[in-house]
Amino acid sequence: MRPIKSARERLRVGLSAIYGWYERNPDLVACALRDAEYHALTREIAALKYGPQMTAYYEVLGKALTKSQRAMLHLALSFFTWRTLVRESGLKQEAAVLAMVQAITQ
Repeated sequence: MRPIKSARERLRVGLSAIYGWYERNPDLVACALRDAEYHALTREIAALKYGPQMTAYYEVLGKALTKSQRAMLHLALSFFTWRTLVRESGLKQEAAVLAMVQAITQ
């Protein structure tokens, strides 16, 4: 597998994969995040299970981004951002990804 050199394309591919996972697992993610907010053991388990992956996504997708672009990437990686864009606002998955890529790269 070759690395994707274009930051925009890397963001598009990466967010598409992450948002696709959110789309396939919305109830699991919503419940886990909700419970982790109030239950210490669930928070610890969620951090162990999802923390390393989210850190890796942030590092790979954030390569060569400015500090403010990284802040937007952090927002884009959030399940709640995906849910707001796709489930609550009615955007198609691809449109949500492109909206976040544009927000990050401007």
